[in-house]
Amino acid sequence: MATKWLLIESIGGATPSIIGLGSTPRKFTPLDKFFKSKDSLDEVYNVIAEVMASPDRVDRVTADGRRHVVVEPLVTFSGRLHGMYLWTGGPDEVVPDRDPAGAWLFNLTASKASGSNDLLDLYGVPEDERHTEKAMAGAFTRLVTNRDEGEALSKIIHSAPGTIHQAVWTVRRDDDELRAAHFSCRMLEEIDPATGRSEVILRGITQDIGPAIDVAAAPPPVVLEYRVLEAATEEGEYRAIVNLKTLQLIRWVGDPMPDLAWESVDDQVKPGMHPEDLPVALEMSAGLARGKTQGTVRFRLLDGKWKACDVRATLMMLDQHTTAGLVMVRAAADS
Repeated sequence: MATKWLLIESIGGATPSIIGLGSTPRKFTPLDKFFKSKDSLDEVYNVIAEVMASPDRVDRVTADGRRHVVVEPLVTFSGRLHGMYLWTGGPDEVVPDRDPAGAWLFNLTASKASGSNDLLDLYGVPEDERHTEKAMAGAFTRLVTNRDEGEALSKIIHSAPGTIHQAVWTVRRDDDELRAAHFSCRMLEEIDPATGRSEVILRGITQDIGPAIDVAAAPPPVVLEYRVLEAATEEGEYRAIVNLKTLQLIRWVGDPMPDLAWESVDDQVKPGMHPEDLPVALEMSAGLARGKTQGTVRFRLLDGKWKACDVRATLMMLDQHTTAGLVMVRAAADS
């Protein structure tokens, strides 16, 4: 049986798999590849099934008195179980500390993100600054992406149920400490019980695997591509990556534009583009097939007013088959 904590995902009711052994990431490893004894495997499956049926912490000694079993579920704010930590050892062994980990989700249809208190603990978010939901782009503000960013964003744009992804990115905690974070996620099609509409949800688990400086797989705080973008950006201009299919903001590149309503947190003003300017945005998007485009579009501010912005856009290749819009935004001269 295990002597280190096992991180097990069960996202979307999938067959549980191991995604972490101690602080070492695993690639969706089937349980039977790790547990060779049938008795041990059956015991693990039984306790996993128990937690999947009722996601409560388990801490007990087995009936034969030979093993101590501890399971700590990882549950989202909405109560969905994404996985669990599992430890087994001798009844007299001290249960070791485990790495922080937390469940999260991206609603790709609504462009919103949510997580869990475990995840916000990992991020070092103060208790009085915690939100249960925000814009999906807000999830990227504390992440330093790796070389797989293009692949990850491409998967977000395609939003194909059944898609999986794993990577090590760097998290900049709210106290500015840089931590290496391994995440595993699955893309699912689900029905919104409130509306009855089909939505594509990306559900995942993030595990803190140590200080970023000590983990070779973690990316540096600033990758070269972003330094090039910063050098090419004019003063007062802000950059964003936009899904050209939906015109939704995927992420800011660098600092977000001040006073713009984009985070969609709690009782904030709902973000949006002025409906009269949608034809301008659509024309700009279509025009990217021929080259760079520009126009003036009004966006909603935090106070509910509209702000006219000059927008320049260029086509951005995420992979051989997927493009996004790299958008440069600045306040219009007469706004």
